[in-house]
Amino acid sequence: MLIVAALGGNALLKRGEPLTAEAQRANVQTAAKSLVELVRAGHNLVITHGNGPQVGLLALQGAAYKPDEAYPLDVLGAETGGMIGYMIEQEMENALGHDCPVATLLTQVVVDPNDPAFANPTKFIGPVYDKAEAESRAEAAGWHIAADGDKWRRVVPSPAPKEIPDMRVLKLLLDQGVVVICTGGGGIPVLRRKDGSMIGIEAVIDKDAASALLARELGADALLLLTDVDAVYRDFGKPNAAPVRSVTPEQGRALDVPAGSMGPKVTAACDFAESGGISGIGRLEDALDILDGRAGTLITKTAGSKA
Repeated sequence: MLIVAALGGNALLKRGEPLTAEAQRANVQTAAKSLVELVRAGHNLVITHGNGPQVGLLALQGAAYKPDEAYPLDVLGAETGGMIGYMIEQEMENALGHDCPVATLLTQVVVDPNDPAFANPTKFIGPVYDKAEAESRAEAAGWHIAADGDKWRRVVPSPAPKEIPDMRVLKLLLDQGVVVICTGGGGIPVLRRKDGSMIGIEAVIDKDAASALLARELGADALLLLTDVDAVYRDFGKPNAAPVRSVTPEQGRALDVPAGSMGPKVTAACDFAESGGISGIGRLEDALDILDGRAGTLITKTAGSKA
């Protein structure tokens, strides 16, 4: 079975942890142990990951330079994809005992320049602030900001992914039995110009949406969206909240879930399940159990079925 496993931000950095290489390395080691179980079970694996805190940190570092010397978000996305991919690649190799090749591919993802997301920034990046500090930084740097729980963060455009032009390379690697780490941070956002050439654009693509597109274009059997929550919950945050174990895409889209956190995951999972694959949402450490229907939330064309 070909599985696309999308790692949530918790795989690299838990809320409140310092954004240090050491903290990220420790979390990646834990993630690798869980992902290796999928490989040991005989599955082919593609790993994707987020980059919100990391790309935001690089953007803050760039603020120390003159405005015309700061790197744009597409370049920062490539930098974070390389850094995070390196950590995951190394820890996967260590956990596998170097029995299986692992490779990281910086992945371009085409977006539409007319996407309405460019006029409505919603994607959180960087660290959290209290409201006063966030407003001060926004005024000084020209940011857009939004509430993230009881804190505030910078938000940037998050256009929908339309095409993955590096698909041919990805398939070549998979044909050779390589565990591939790709589409980091949702991929590097690029525009396709009229002459067919490509150029980067200031944006950060949603990792879950890009992972669903990747899974569809690869013809994957399963898409696992792995986070720090054990399942999708009906009536989340209420006294009668209950985990949802199995739904169809239609039922999944009807769930009332938090728009800024679980919402994108449910949407991506439903999109992929409609193509005939298995979508699973749950905790990283439960990856194999989610796939087997023993944990998390499964979304399939026929609820209660893995086919």
